[in-house]
Amino acid sequence: MIRFGSLFAGIGGMDLGLERVGMQCAWQVEIDEFCRKVLAKHWPDVPKFNDVKECGRYNLEPVDLICGGFPCQDISNAGKRVGIDGERSGLWSEFHRIICDLRPRYVLVENVAALLVRGLDRVLSDLASIRYDAEWRVFSACEMGFPHSRERLFLIAYPTSERRKETVLGNSAPSFSWTSETGKRSKDWLSIEVEAPGPVAETWGPEIHGKVEPVFLCVVNGLPRTVDIDRQIRALGNAVVPPIAEWIGQQIMKQEVSNGF
Repeated sequence: MIRFGSLFAGIGGMDLGLERVGMQCAWQVEIDEFCRKVLAKHWPDVPKFNDVKECGRYNLEPVDLICGGFPCQDISNAGKRVGIDGERSGLWSEFHRIICDLRPRYVLVENVAALLVRGLDRVLSDLASIRYDAEWRVFSACEMGFPHSRERLFLIAYPTSERRKETVLGNSAPSFSWTSETGKRSKDWLSIEVEAPGPVAETWGPEIHGKVEPVFLCVVNGLPRTVDIDRQIRALGNAVVPPIAEWIGQQIMKQEVSNGF
């Protein structure tokens, strides 16, 4: 079984996707209080740490894979675009430090597509300096059947010493069909007993796969006005689309078989 650690875990979108393919979460690091409550609900037995700056080989268990979406605020087109050396996106340096500390067999990094022009060179250089090869690809939520674009860059890295028969991400297209049950799970995910945000109204979206399905969108329309609505929207806005992480996890599992790990 592949065990993974989650940095900048948010509400666990990446973790959920990886668990769906049989991986096991060993620990999570997340500084946002609201997100930690969501993580505590869904992963009550997984050790949690608040600050990535206070984590390393001395308190994080070695794992096969480290995943995380480091802050995008300085990289995103919606921000000031100062790049990966900005105050928040600069936390990539902590991600890199922890990779150096634990030396996992896989690293899975997520960020906005603008990383291609505002920091990918730095990420690749840092990984190469510790002898990790990398491959990357931009995914859109609509590739998975969701009614919004949400382009995100996903990067897979692994030690140069591990010669692989083929790339992990390859050229095949991921696929996923939106269902009513998927929408229900999305709505239930942010419902935490501690602050009881209340029921979320269904928002009806466009025709998908031949029929109209209820969709849960990161917009105010369709969400109740509760004291936690802003935190809910922010948490969703920062979250990874789980089916994309699931598809990438499937490709990693295929690599394990192909390379005899």
